[in-house]
Amino acid sequence: MLHFDQALLTHGWTRAVRIIISNGRITAIESGAEVAIGCERHGCALPGIPNIHSHAFQRGMAGLAEIRGPADDSFWTWRDVMYRFVERLTPDDVQAIAALAYIEMLEGGFTRVGEFHYLHHDRDGRPFANRAEMSDAIIAAASESGIGLTLLPVLYAHAGFGGLPPLHDQRRFVHDVDGYALLLDAVSASAAASLPDAVVGVAPHSLRAVTPEQLAMLDRMATDRPIHVHIAEQIAEVDACLAWSRQRPVEWLLEHANVDARWCLVHATHMTAAEAVGVAQSGAVAGLCPITEANLGDGVFPAQTFLAAGGRYGLGSDSNVLIDATEEMRLLEYGQRLHNRSRNILARGAGSATGSDILDKAISGGAVAMGASCGLSIGAPADIVSLDLHHPALVGRVENLLVDGLIFAAGRSAIDCVWRYGAKVVSGGRHRARTSVSGRYRTVLRKLLA
Repeated sequence: MLHFDQALLTHGWTRAVRIIISNGRITAIESGAEVAIGCERHGCALPGIPNIHSHAFQRGMAGLAEIRGPADDSFWTWRDVMYRFVERLTPDDVQAIAALAYIEMLEGGFTRVGEFHYLHHDRDGRPFANRAEMSDAIIAAASESGIGLTLLPVLYAHAGFGGLPPLHDQRRFVHDVDGYALLLDAVSASAAASLPDAVVGVAPHSLRAVTPEQLAMLDRMATDRPIHVHIAEQIAEVDACLAWSRQRPVEWLLEHANVDARWCLVHATHMTAAEAVGVAQSGAVAGLCPITEANLGDGVFPAQTFLAAGGRYGLGSDSNVLIDATEEMRLLEYGQRLHNRSRNILARGAGSATGSDILDKAISGGAVAMGASCGLSIGAPADIVSLDLHHPALVGRVENLLVDGLIFAAGRSAIDCVWRYGAKVVSGGRHRARTSVSGRYRTVLRKLLA
């Protein structure tokens, strides 16, 4: 049993809350409860936050693409660095890097990760004997860290719009639809056997990486699974889509695909007002990754138009150049402030607390995108974050002001404990396996960067 002086439940803030957990899930919530004998007490409980978009292996290349080249740097020059890094990775390397990334996510308040996984084959581009070898490394890292996993194996078939043949540097990513179907079956079986509440979705990498026919096949293959896709991240991508189809990426997708609540449109940075309204009305979730989008110079998401139309979003760490749920939320708001030259852009309205409104959107939209329950309610996974109320930025705050203090002042340093599926994986801000996982990570990175 856990007791919290105040807790942010799905219906709002509640005082003196006792949470009873069985088999990883919340079985009872009592308000106005006294602290019972044997009940672990904390000051404040927040729901764990879903991380809707991650490429875990990229944690190992954080900071390696910050040297200016001879011409304008962009996403595309960053991608060249990523291709060089990925050439050497073994399944064991991927597991070591992902395990550290997932530990950092848990320490920062993320309790479930949407792993958009496109690294499938051996270094020569040939499939492993076990098609799910690389995915199994991700599953093992999730098991080791304890994080919840929504695994999104990626179909990457082409180098550009119109079915261009893949590049040599993309050889480790590439499948045809039949090979992908076999991969999906293998990954689904492996995840179900290894993790208590894993979800497996499907992920066309982007409109440039699949043909319309392949996208339609994936939609049918998905049935009720989550469907995630990169879209409209870069102006060059928008221009290439216009040259191919005479339509912008989001415009094309809304017209040619069955976009609904199963879909997460990752980035969706460059949308017209009509496209933003169309996505909102479809029920799809926008997958926003503010730290990575800033790092890559992508642009600023049209949040005001999207939210005014009833749109929902989730937040992701994407390239994992910095893993921090509070920073994703803070930078999302600050990007909007810089773009609009105003303040409290993402608050619902007058009198609303901006940080709390962002957190609520990140959890509710993230849950839909992940195909999993999130939030503190009976029957949900016991994914709980407690705060250190002695932190200078949280002193004297209660309820929504605590969340605002966490996001805009304290950051992840105010996160004390994290429970994931009922297990306490973080205490005093430190994951229980940090020492061993960090040591293995350092060994792998020294080898890769030698």
